[in-house]
Amino acid sequence: MTNIKQIKNLREKTGVSVAECRRALEAAAGDENRALDWLKTTSAKMADKKNSRTLGAGAVASYIHSNGTLGALVELRSETDFVSKNQAFRNLADELAMQVAATAPTTAEDLLAQPFIKEPNQTIKDLIRSNVQKFGERIVVGRFVRFDAREDLSP
Repeated sequence: MTNIKQIKNLREKTGVSVAECRRALEAAAGDENRALDWLKTTSAKMADKKNSRTLGAGAVASYIHSNGTLGALVELRSETDFVSKNQAFRNLADELAMQVAATAPTTAEDLLAQPFIKEPNQTIKDLIRSNVQKFGERIVVGRFVRFDAREDLSP
């Protein structure tokens, strides 16, 4: 049997709904680590179900490194402006802009396969899937570009 404190703790860690946290803890017999694994598996299934939904909103985020010579722009797409205006969604876009600046991916597939720089045991794809579960909407990395003023552009 799960208690409110366990549910609250799991919700604070994941941001998913109270009902989903309760289901995860019940499926994991109250074990928080197993509940986190259950949520990760569930988020992948949920993200797969939402793949055909139309993306009608989004946000553009930027990152400029402190030395001013490196930067990135990232377009993160969502289904509705309700989600795209959410601060947590915008924070995700900011994190992805930093990721692009730091790792220089060449394609979206490359970006999705990378370990997240702030949590290397999680890929970018896993990070996005967990946010799909949190928001209940399809989320996709659109376009991105990285700028490095130190690169030699001479012909």
